[in-house]
Amino acid sequence: MTASDPLPRYYKTIFVSDVHLGTRGCKAEMLLDFLKYNESDTLYLVGDIVDGWRLKKHWHWPQPHNDVVQKLLRKARKGTRVIFVPGNHDEFARDYCDADFGEVELRREVIHEGADGRRYLVIHGDEFDGVVLYARWLAVLGDWAYVTVLELNHWFNLARRRLGLPYWSVSQYLKHKVKNAVQYITKFEESMADLARKRGVDGVICGHIHHAEIRQLGDIVYCNDGDWVESCTAMVEHEDGRMEIIDWTKVRDVSMLEAYRGGSGPIGDEADPEEPASKEMTNVMAGTLGSVSESSAATTSGKNERTPESSLSA
Repeated sequence: MTASDPLPRYYKTIFVSDVHLGTRGCKAEMLLDFLKYNESDTLYLVGDIVDGWRLKKHWHWPQPHNDVVQKLLRKARKGTRVIFVPGNHDEFARDYCDADFGEVELRREVIHEGADGRRYLVIHGDEFDGVVLYARWLAVLGDWAYVTVLELNHWFNLARRRLGLPYWSVSQYLKHKVKNAVQYITKFEESMADLARKRGVDGVICGHIHHAEIRQLGDIVYCNDGDWVESCTAMVEHEDGRMEIIDWTKVRDVSMLEAYRGGSGPIGDEADPEEPASKEMTNVMAGTLGSVSESSAATTSGKNERTPESSLSA
């Protein structure tokens, strides 16, 4: 570990969603770095870990994406309780819910008992997105437009960087400034809070909309753990039950442009030596497209990590 490396941290629970493995916008190297320095008793994968929609159209599975799957499986083998709650982009895995693959549990939804006694419904959230639910063709069209914006955003920020200007996210700007997008986020949050009330729990933990947030909505605590495409955010639960959003780009002091390019310096330079993974789980994570090839699903290289935890609020 160098002077610039974050201190290893250990949490009661870590929540990660919307990684979108299989897409060019996925910040796999940043997620690997986060997983290296942060450990927990329980790790929730709150949907859209693999992007089956994009993989069906175009196979993109570089080594870092496979390394993420191997890292998650290795954590499960080493004693972390790993619970995978599939989303709409990895909906193929919903056919396997309530089954266990190796040490990984697949569940459609989960009630999480917080250290402070509060109970949270853990669910991806797409079931309560009207676009996904009632107009799938529009959701697919929106997915294509979203990927296009992310690609344009990359080249736009390359130009800004050469001009000496800081990173500026087009997609985040549109999400926060366009009236319909703001209304969409607000409506989604309210729908999730209503669901939590109906289920008789104290809060809801979800993903889906790529907008990390922890806030009180009346009597309900609404938590969204963000994503690893537009931002590099996860949510953690401390030993006292306190929830916190971790923005890994701020912890690592890198811009999203550097994250898009795979990071620099210590980030992504070292892999951890993994043991062969559960083939069944690799197949499920790779989805309806079949297993990741023998070479990529087999052993990857790297180095043992220690228990971690790094904390910076977004």
